Amino acid sequence: MSKADIETMTYEEAIERIPDENPPSFWIGSLEKLQDRLDEVHRGTVETLTSSPGARPIHLVTYGERESVESRANFNSAVASREPSNYVDRSERERPVVFFVGPVHGHEVEGLTGLCNFLSVLESGEDLRGREQQTLRDLAEECRIVVIPCGNPDGLARFEPRSLCGMSLADLEFWGQGTWADDRLIGWPHAKQLHPMAGDEVGFLGCYFNDDGVNPMHDEPFDPMGPEEPAIIGAIRREAPAVTVSLHSHGYPPTFHRPKYVPLDVQADSREIHRDYNALLAEQGFPRSALHDVAAESGNPPPYFNLVSAAYHVSGTIGLLHECPHGLIGENMFDISHEGVLDVQLALYEAILRHAILR
Repeated sequence: MSKADIETMTYEEAIERIPDENPPSFWIGSLEKLQDRLDEVHRGTVETLTSSPGARPIHLVTYGERESVESRANFNSAVASREPSNYVDRSERERPVVFFVGPVHGHEVEGLTGLCNFLSVLESGEDLRGREQQTLRDLAEECRIVVIPCGNPDGLARFEPRSLCGMSLADLEFWGQGTWADDRLIGWPHAKQLHPMAGDEVGFLGCYFNDDGVNPMHDEPFDPMGPEEPAIIGAIRREAPAVTVSLHSHGYPPTFHRPKYVPLDVQADSREIHRDYNALLAEQGFPRSALHDVAAESGNPPPYFNLVSAAYHVSGTIGLLHECPHGLIGENMFDISHEGVLDVQLALYEAILRHAILR
């Protein structure tokens, strides 16, 4: 990641840097606008999965009946039995399950916006711009759709700009990773040096974290520090999805990260979805990133095990980690409009649904 040209920022300075112009009406960058969209869900089902440390609900939205398929063992044990179907025989299902995990970093609202527009498509056939998305709706009708619109409502509540489009890397670092007590921007990957992000060292708590300073993407799966990660993983275990995507954002063109600590054939499936996604981006004139590698784990330090890794190990799902552009401006940043961000998100969902239906 490029280094921000600003090294310190106070909260007051950060507020002053927020553009006066509001994001467009189809943009979802706050808990209030998320709730407005959930109130419009009628064809689907909305439930509360768990609550955050800040007592904010984490919602689960589903479309399509949940099929009753016998499960004799958890995934880990079923694999050890040499018959993964003892967990779930996906071939018995009439429709694949596709699971969308909305932003677990509260400032990465591009995925939240995309998912809320997707919910609108599932309800009416149109996105929140009023544009018909019949292909996407038809594909979704062939699947059971499971959506967690926001995986970190505490972080989202802390995100005052509502959008980083047109802002700088320094703004991303302030709102995303926060500051140390002396107002120095923490940035990436330094925000992962201290976990939970709490104590006298911390100044402004970035939106990466819940109110207890836990980053749900890197919570401890075997002994969780926060409620978000175990609730998300528990829902994935129960649903046994064919494909699961965790939605993130960065300053660069749209891309996938290689899923870590999963079999090579699962990585190859992720790469194939990446290839199909790139083709859809090309049709719309968006730049594409190189396909991620398929590789065994090695190196010092070793690759990290995260929420996407854990999703595979409880369900055998194809886990994806997608990075959407924020629309930052500045050197080496990828400048894209709010409209472009939404089109990128909808193209992603189409690629994922097509793969789930055809595999």
